[in-house]
Amino acid sequence: MGITNTTVRRLILAIILTLNGALTLHIQAAPQDDQYQYGPDSERHDGVPQGTVTRLEWNDSKVFPGTQRVWYLYVPAQYDPAKPANLMVFQDGHAYRGDTGLVRVPVVFDNLIAKGEIPPTIGVFINPGHNADKPKPASPWKNTNRSFEYDSMTDQYARFLLEEIIPAVQKDYKLADDPAKWAICGMSSGGICAFTVAWNRPDKFGCVVSHIGSFTNIRGGHVYPAMIRKTEKKPIRVFLQDGANDLDNEHGNWPLSNQQMAAALKFKGYDYQFVFGEGTHNGRHGGTIFPDTMRWLWGSK
Repeated sequence: MGITNTTVRRLILAIILTLNGALTLHIQAAPQDDQYQYGPDSERHDGVPQGTVTRLEWNDSKVFPGTQRVWYLYVPAQYDPAKPANLMVFQDGHAYRGDTGLVRVPVVFDNLIAKGEIPPTIGVFINPGHNADKPKPASPWKNTNRSFEYDSMTDQYARFLLEEIIPAVQKDYKLADDPAKWAICGMSSGGICAFTVAWNRPDKFGCVVSHIGSFTNIRGGHVYPAMIRKTEKKPIRVFLQDGANDLDNEHGNWPLSNQQMAAALKFKGYDYQFVFGEGTHNGRHGGTIFPDTMRWLWGSK
């Protein structure tokens, strides 16, 4: 049998790179993802005020010493110091902050805020840390500290946000105190990271958005469905997205693990949404439904 183009795509999709013990998934589009199309809320329109996106660096972390990273800060045009803004943090920020990327968050925020469908929201887009002693990789997906930061089930990444990044934002901008107005989002390992942050610190982050989340046994995350069922319900809302053609490898089955997460959240009575499609390990599906995700998250608040 010959190797078809589809087979090649699947092989590329499933590549797993290990750099100094840090697992990195190389997210690659496949034909199953092409059915998901972006709507008008993910496109620029004349007359819609645009927020600003500022590129920043964080090279002196105390929580993750020896790492360097790029991060971005989005501030909506409607930001008013007299009215504290909502906050949303994105892991793998490079995949979320562009106007033409997988999710197009600044475009969606500009459009929905202008229409009054979500409150003014400050966005923090953070790339994973990279060991300063290692050569800089071609893509932030391959930063050496990604798996340790994202797939670990401790409160370390939450502390990094709450002790370092968010205080830096608060030096210049006022954020709402209500955990229901703080959200955290990510895809793949960034998705389980988002859940871990809220799970450990529901007093700060009350909302989670996970795209193709890696709730598998990379660093023990496969236990979350059982933990949810046996732990007192926490005050968090959870949005999950995955596809039937997501990964299946030695770490686990991504479609099954996300279905188990949804079943556990339902059993425990959480306020949650689960959108299950036919896509692969790719952020396109989650990106195309992101405007509706935000309406569900904050549309009535």
